[in-house]
Amino acid sequence: MSLTCFIRYQIDPTKKEQFEKYSENWGRVIPQCGADLIGYYAPHEGSATTAYGIYNVKSLADYEAYRARLAAHPEGKANYEFAMREKFLLKEDRIFLKLASGSDQSHAIVQGDQT
Repeated sequence: MSLTCFIRYQIDPTKKEQFEKYSENWGRVIPQCGADLIGYYAPHEGSATTAYGIYNVKSLADYEAYRARLAAHPEGKANYEFAMREKFLLKEDRIFLKLASGSDQSHAIVQGDQT
């Protein structure tokens, strides 16, 4: 079974560029640390304060190991520090979901299937 982590961020609307830089940094680091990154999404139209990060992990145990690797990764550490210094993240909520609709190939990326 694969789990999809959805992170919902509340960001400072005056610091969208900082969030986009943060997202680009994770785009390089997250795959190196073992998660299947689907992507980070910044506000474009509508809400100017809601953004998302989405990635897959095999299990909660794999998630814990991934988080440890992320925290120890030099670019990961730098990105955390960047977020703390720039203060563009106002709130962060994380939820883990499993695919409930079956194994339809159109959902392969959500399942983490590499076929």
